[in-house]
Amino acid sequence: MRRFLIVAAIMPVLWSAVSAAQEPEDPDILLIAENEADRLQRLLNLDGGQLFYVDSTLKHDYQAMQEEYMRLSSAKVSNRSMYVSVQDKWMEATDNSFKEIFTREQWDTYLKNGAAKQQKAREKRKAKADAALERLKRL
Repeated sequence: MRRFLIVAAIMPVLWSAVSAAQEPEDPDILLIAENEADRLQRLLNLDGGQLFYVDSTLKHDYQAMQEEYMRLSSAKVSNRSMYVSVQDKWMEATDNSFKEIFTREQWDTYLKNGAAKQQKAREKRKAKADAALERLKRL
């Protein structure tokens, strides 16, 4: 999870560096997804079916997140909060999928190993953004 969090946190920086480089090298998102699925399999003792769904979810969501990052980068968006919002959207989708895949015990273990902290951070960012939007509407 720590490796995933580090990768997710630095993705906007990576995309800026990639777009600035003469010959960009995309991070291997599918490999990152497979490694995270393997880590979750070891941590949560996932059965074969669960591992398949976790791997599929991660590959889909990471790829979709990467595509959105690319669209933002192509549009020359430099606002970091836009990238964070994309990340939050896809991490929320991933967590929602995991909640359906994992047993109650596995979900609790997943939360205890960092996911709960991540969810709280996303909620806090969303509340802050909603409050800012409300202030703008009042103007």
